[in-house]
Amino acid sequence: MPKDAKPTQKRIDQFFSGPGGRGDDWRDLVEAAKAWAQGGDRANYDAVLADIAVTEEFHGYPGLYLMAALKEAATSGDAAASLLLSTRIAQALTTKSFRQHAGDWNVNDEAEGDVPDLLPPAFGRKEAHRPYFETLIVTGVSSNNWPGLCTEWRKLRRPIDSFVYEPVVVGSLEDAFCAAVLNPDLAAVVINEGFTLRSRHDAPVLRALMASMGPRMESDLSALRLAQIIKRLRPELDIYLMSNRNVEEMAGNPEANVVRRIFYSIEEILELHLCILEGVQDRYDTPFFDNLKKYAQRPIGTFHALPIARGKSIFKSDWIRDMGEFYGPNLFLAESSATTGGLDSLLEPTGNIKTAQDKAARAFGADHVFFVTNGTSTSNKMAVQALLGPGDIAIVDRNCHKSHHYGMVLAGAQPLYVEAFPMTEYSMYGAVPLKTIKQALLHAKADGRLDRIKMVDLTNCTFDGHIYNTRRVMEECLAIKPNLIFLWDEAWFGFARFSPFLRPRTAMGAANDIEAWMHDPKSVAAYEKQQAELGKNPSDELLLKTRLIPDPRQIRLRVYQTNSTHKSMSALRQGSMLFVKDVEFHTVEAQFHEAVFTHASTSPNQQLIGSLDVARRQMELEGYGLVNNAFEIAFAIRQAVANNALISKYFHILGADGMVPAQYRQTGFVDYLAPGTNWVTALKSFQEDEFCLDPTRMTLVCGTAGFDGTQFKGILANKYGIQVNKTSRNSVLFQSNINNTRSDVAHLIRVLMEIASEVDRGLAQGGANARKTFEARVKSLMTDVPDLPNFSHFHSSFRGDAGAKTNEGDIRSGFYSAYDAAGCEYIRLADPEIDRRLKGGPDLVSANFVIPYPPGFPIMVPGQVITQETIDFMRKLDVKEIHGYDAKEGLKLVRAEALMKIGKLKPGAAPKLKAAS
Repeated sequence: MPKDAKPTQKRIDQFFSGPGGRGDDWRDLVEAAKAWAQGGDRANYDAVLADIAVTEEFHGYPGLYLMAALKEAATSGDAAASLLLSTRIAQALTTKSFRQHAGDWNVNDEAEGDVPDLLPPAFGRKEAHRPYFETLIVTGVSSNNWPGLCTEWRKLRRPIDSFVYEPVVVGSLEDAFCAAVLNPDLAAVVINEGFTLRSRHDAPVLRALMASMGPRMESDLSALRLAQIIKRLRPELDIYLMSNRNVEEMAGNPEANVVRRIFYSIEEILELHLCILEGVQDRYDTPFFDNLKKYAQRPIGTFHALPIARGKSIFKSDWIRDMGEFYGPNLFLAESSATTGGLDSLLEPTGNIKTAQDKAARAFGADHVFFVTNGTSTSNKMAVQALLGPGDIAIVDRNCHKSHHYGMVLAGAQPLYVEAFPMTEYSMYGAVPLKTIKQALLHAKADGRLDRIKMVDLTNCTFDGHIYNTRRVMEECLAIKPNLIFLWDEAWFGFARFSPFLRPRTAMGAANDIEAWMHDPKSVAAYEKQQAELGKNPSDELLLKTRLIPDPRQIRLRVYQTNSTHKSMSALRQGSMLFVKDVEFHTVEAQFHEAVFTHASTSPNQQLIGSLDVARRQMELEGYGLVNNAFEIAFAIRQAVANNALISKYFHILGADGMVPAQYRQTGFVDYLAPGTNWVTALKSFQEDEFCLDPTRMTLVCGTAGFDGTQFKGILANKYGIQVNKTSRNSVLFQSNINNTRSDVAHLIRVLMEIASEVDRGLAQGGANARKTFEARVKSLMTDVPDLPNFSHFHSSFRGDAGAKTNEGDIRSGFYSAYDAAGCEYIRLADPEIDRRLKGGPDLVSANFVIPYPPGFPIMVPGQVITQETIDFMRKLDVKEIHGYDAKEGLKLVRAEALMKIGKLKPGAAPKLKAAS
């Protein structure tokens, strides 16, 4: 084992440590240097430096020169110089000043001219800001020659270049993989032939990760194979190959599609440099936003219906001038209702919006993208309306966002509701088991109605963080019906594209993996082998327990994903995208445009469109590091809550074992911070478990502190300025995102500490009565919880075939039955008439959606027969916000007489509306 194996394993294997963790490591070095300078133990400083040196090989800054200077100062026993230089480097990394400040690259903070080969020409000068990135160089050149190689690359820099980059040189496949994992600043990779396989260091977790993300490298050590591995890990990176072999043949290899360009040897090194800059420029360009900025600087005469355009009505006013001062002039200069003059039409984009959407499709792995400025509620309704028609059946998670239910009403489609597994203790639902979905398909097949099931519509990940095994769901469903459409609502999960761990569980990630599998000759053999094992007429029981393989020759891959860009990326409120990967899209494209015309505003907000364009740019160029930061923040919060004796006495964050039942965690994964857990165990869960937990979602149980979710949310917001979205009866949901910092973590922990202290002090000073009251409150929140009601069934008046095994219904007719005022009635929740009718009839049939917040899903939908468990749940609810329910009027129900009339109509027809009596 190499001499530095122990520190390497410690440094490289701890992938939970993100950008902030790297800063902590450098601060540890500074503290060790201080201790040494004050007469302390030098050996500790040497150990920390040796520890850091391993991973710093994979970063451009501080680089070979400064790391060599650190080592030299330590070797010579110069504690003062070690402290000074380590402090300067730590500060530069924390502030990121090294990207622009020349002195950060010098040993003694001298002028940049003293070490010209080490400095980008623009550093420290007055030229315009040039974004900084790093380029990974994989080479067979001896490590002794790497400083000279870096110098040659730096000589290619020119003052006219739009960007500045620093080379990072490695000599093996394993080190290249490690650099791609650890260095979020990489934007390009140059692969030369002649590199070795093994790293000079030992890192078992690294090797296990690499083996799981690509083929066995031992048998095929080539530049192209490495390119494929890195592209799978980080698809946003541009990859360039340099080869001494037959480059023409290599360029013609279909597997070379992961490479941006191939060069012969080093004959065109300047051309390669220019290609690297061009590749980054391609991602940096934001077609709509760039044109919007240009438009704002032009002298425009506005004779259209938008008075605030150019801001004259704002800045010339004595009464609303403060709005202009608050937002600034650019907001108004960039406003227009025109679609010409460098702008474009969102309804029928042909210019820069179309180009921006194409760039987004590339970034997110889709074939087509629609920008939406009315939020993902609109994206969902657009997709449902475009893909479903009257009488079509869709398998739908009953707990999905209300926009899906309303989309079914608009389309006239019939939802076949399937239930998620319950989490009764926390008054929330999880996700829908695959067995439940397969059962619905097999029942429809038995009923002879499989042809009517057009879509499976699910939420991934759920609000609370449950992530589907999207590939498995789609493959097993396609094994039963090969042309199914899948609509995945990933409103809260858009960031996942930029994590190699989460990407395969996104709709687009899984669709691309399925597509690649379909083209693999082994896929047909796998399908035929399973068919032989199943036999000619396998029972439903056998099919339900078998991991089904679809016929790759029959699959028509049709996948749609909606994405609230504003929820996890840097887009303005209501900015959303709709992703398409559908081989049959040409057959529904016209319908999609009609759906856009139906739902999209003819006056879309220009700033929203621009922010979608910019959000894509940011995620392509720095999304990988930002998502790692979100992970790091989440782990820091989990760790701090669990390790604080007082906070953990009253609060705790649920792990995967608390959020996902054991039968859906086949790997036995417990939690991200469980002993022995690392990225390999987490990756195994991501790859194999039916459901896994989004690391960035943290369900904090507050009922054990005597607070219900709504109450605790109010305390956090009103007293401490901490905002959360989601609550349950006894919990609140914290989400880390690309915006959070370690300071946010410190603030949250301080607040939880203060609240826990108040609870503890109140119990200590209040005596036995206070303790008794507290325990009763906790019991009511944590033990005496209402059972969660499942969807019952649609009334026979809204069913085409009441004897069928499946439970779909005509929700559109149910919805419009509420428009017939004379055909509806109201009964208050406490009225004994409800109990009498539950026992003796006639049925209680809901006339509208009833959605309590929390839990935030419809416990009643139009046309649904209301059962005892739903009434019991409603009566136990202590929330104030229940959409579709007026406590003064009571439940709105469809009268029995109206139901009889509706039942005589043809399936799917809407009842004739009557004037209100």
